[in-house]
Amino acid sequence: MTMSKSTQAIVPNCHVIKIGGSTLANLSEAFIKSLKRRVATGQNIIVVHGGGPNINEALAHHGIVSETIDGIRVTTPEMIATIRNILIGEVNSGLVGKINASGISAAGLSGFDGVFTSDYLEQEIYGEVGVVTDVNALKFKLFLKGGIIPVVACIGTSATGDPLNINADTLAAGIASGVQAESLLLVTDTPGIKKDGVTVTAASEQDIRKWVANGIIYGGMIPKVQAALDCLESGVKAVQITDDTLVGTTVQATNPLITRLTKEVHTNA
Repeated sequence: MTMSKSTQAIVPNCHVIKIGGSTLANLSEAFIKSLKRRVATGQNIIVVHGGGPNINEALAHHGIVSETIDGIRVTTPEMIATIRNILIGEVNSGLVGKINASGISAAGLSGFDGVFTSDYLEQEIYGEVGVVTDVNALKFKLFLKGGIIPVVACIGTSATGDPLNINADTLAAGIASGVQAESLLLVTDTPGIKKDGVTVTAASEQDIRKWVANGIIYGGMIPKVQAALDCLESGVKAVQITDDTLVGTTVQATNPLITRLTKEVHTNA
C-alpha cells in the first residue's frame, strides 16, 4: 500500500490510536484513564477503530460467509452495506458514546465525512475493499483545535460515493502518515508480536521480514506490521503494537528508508 502525505497543515503533537478486537467490546477503565492523561498533557489524539467481531456476528446472522486473505476481509457487494452499518451505526456510535461519557469530547467520523479519501484495492481480488489515497489534515486539525477527539470508523468511499471496507490498521497508518503524527499505537486483543509464545518487546524491519517469511507472523498480524513499516517509512517516529495494557511490541526502523516486505502485502478490515 502506498500512503500519500497530506499537503495541508500537519497536526502538532498528534498521536493516532487504533482500537480493535475485543478491546472495543471491553474498553477498560485503564485505557480511558490513559486517554485522559494524554489529553491533559496536551496531546492531540485521533482514534481509529475496526469492528471485526461485530461484523462477524452480523454476517453470520444474515447467513453470509466471509474469507480473509493475509488479514484482509474479502468484501462482496452483498456484505458492504452490513459492514458499513455495523462500523458506523453500531461500533462508532458506541465508542464515541463511551468516550464522551468519560468527560472527553469526541465526534464520530468516516470517509463519508471527507477526512480522508480512498480508492479500490485490487477489486478483482478483494471486492469492495479500499485503500487510503489522501488525508485531509486540516479537517482533523479543526476538530482537535476545538478540543474534540476524532473517532474514525474504517469505512471509506469510492470516487462515485460507494462505501469501501478498509483495514483499520491500514487506515490508522494512513492517517498517522497524513497528519505526520508523533506516534501510532495499534491496540488490539493481543499483547504484541509473539515469537515462540513470548511477546517480543522490540522488532526491527529485518526481524519482521524474516518472521513473515517463516510464518511466525501470519493472518491478522500481517496488516499490523505492514502498517507499522509504512508509518516508519513516512516519518512517523514510533509505532507500537499492544493490548489495552499499552505495553507490547515497538517496531523500529533500522534503515533511514525502509524497503517493502519481499512479498508485497496489501491490507483491509
